Amino acid sequence: MSEYGPQPVERRLPTEEAQDLLSLVRDLVQREIEPVAAEEEEAGRFPRETFALLSRSGLLGLPYPAEYGGGDQPYEVYLQVLEELAAARLTVGLGVSVHSLACHALASFGGKEQRAEHLPAMLGGGLLGAYCLSEPSSGSDAASLRTRAVRDGDDWVLTGTKAWITHGGIADFYTVLARTGGEGPRGITAFLVPGDAPGLSAGAPERKMGMKGSPTAQINLDDVRVPDARRIGEEGQGFAVALAALDAGRLGIAACAVGLAQAALDQAVAYAAERRQFGRPLADFQGLRFLIADMATRIEAGRALYLAAARRRDEGLPFTRQAAMAKLSCTDTAMQVTTDAVQVLGGYGYTTDFPVERFLREAKMLQIVEGTNQIQRVVIARQLLGPESR
Repeated sequence: MSEYGPQPVERRLPTEEAQDLLSLVRDLVQREIEPVAAEEEEAGRFPRETFALLSRSGLLGLPYPAEYGGGDQPYEVYLQVLEELAAARLTVGLGVSVHSLACHALASFGGKEQRAEHLPAMLGGGLLGAYCLSEPSSGSDAASLRTRAVRDGDDWVLTGTKAWITHGGIADFYTVLARTGGEGPRGITAFLVPGDAPGLSAGAPERKMGMKGSPTAQINLDDVRVPDARRIGEEGQGFAVALAALDAGRLGIAACAVGLAQAALDQAVAYAAERRQFGRPLADFQGLRFLIADMATRIEAGRALYLAAARRRDEGLPFTRQAAMAKLSCTDTAMQVTTDAVQVLGGYGYTTDFPVERFLREAKMLQIVEGTNQIQRVVIARQLLGPESR
């Protein structure tokens, strides 16, 4: 066996507390997540017990205030935790990112009493969240959503269907965007809907090419009654709430993509160091060495990009363009690196005996969720050139 092989990611973290946090996460990953990841993904099992453990460990509320049960960690640290979780199992890393996305609206736009009432349970009470923006007829064009909320005294009555909902059918709460006014983005409002609300139901989980352990389903709202106290932000403010959440969420997807790519690189390096062909280690062949060098370079560049965007967020600077760039670049990197990892392993890479075929299937999804990569290019171009002329 070669003396060379996969190496732990070297991380520059801002505090000793953050160093300890990453050590905790790596230990948890090695004990609880990695050993069962392949088996559970193949079986399509959602690791609810793992999320309960993450909640007890304080890992479901890292970027939120300590006064509400959060970890008070900067995004620079939170995203590196996500990366470690996603490298072990994308279902877990992405699930934590989606849960954080579902908490964002209330944490950022909710009233003080709302936050005090709901956030502690959402951040550290074992609950799991989902985010409901997309619909069957409005994915990229989110401003045209049709789900409607009608005022009825002190309540709102929600009717409609949400699509492509991660944790659909198993979430304890849903952040739902619904139309309370006229057409367009100004007629949308956000609501916090309990998972057991009468009239709320889930369709059958989608049959996906990857991420089989993470349920994705339509959510049906059939006259779901929600008190006005669960309206998040002002009436008509929902689209701004959604966009702010997506900026942060795209950084989560970027970190998950880098984690997945890192896992694929580690598999490729380990295989190349051990496999022999023509009487020599596979790692001796220049063509393969160049391929792995390119994989590693793309991953380092992606990590630097998402961390630069995260630091802008932590400093209170605008980061919409940088978040879109990170999501675009990191997910494209994950697709390329996982494809190359399969190539390094050759025929074995195409079998389920090694995880790289699963990584490849999972990477494709990351180019689609929370705004396709085509939409990311639209966002970046508008930031640089202004809106398109009509």
